[in-house]
Amino acid sequence: GNLQEFRTDVSEDDTSYQISAELPGFKKEEINLDVEGDCLTISAQHSEENEESDEKKNYIKRERFYGSYSRSFDITGVDVDAIKAEYADGILKIDLPKVIPVAPASRKLEIQ
Repeated sequence: GNLQEFRTDVSEDDTSYQISAELPGFKKEEINLDVEGDCLTISAQHSEENEESDEKKNYIKRERFYGSYSRSFDITGVDVDAIKAEYADGILKIDLPKVIPVAPASRKLEIQ
């Protein structure tokens, strides 16, 4: 099948990035999110099983693919363990919290 791209919007605020991807007509199970290093890949594959019979009335299961979609995003600076994704009404929304640099703790030293 040919790989197509889907429409995505990426926005950002102080604490996180948000990706929203338009994937109408997909089931949640058909969408995959993979993180490898600093790369997040969203892929979706649409297939439909068709049952067709031959002349002897034996049923043949056939899968027809409607296409697969794939896009990758650079997620440098994202807290991978805190990524959350939800899919509703044809829109996949992914919340990518930024890694917050830990400031060294300051403490006051008592003067002896």
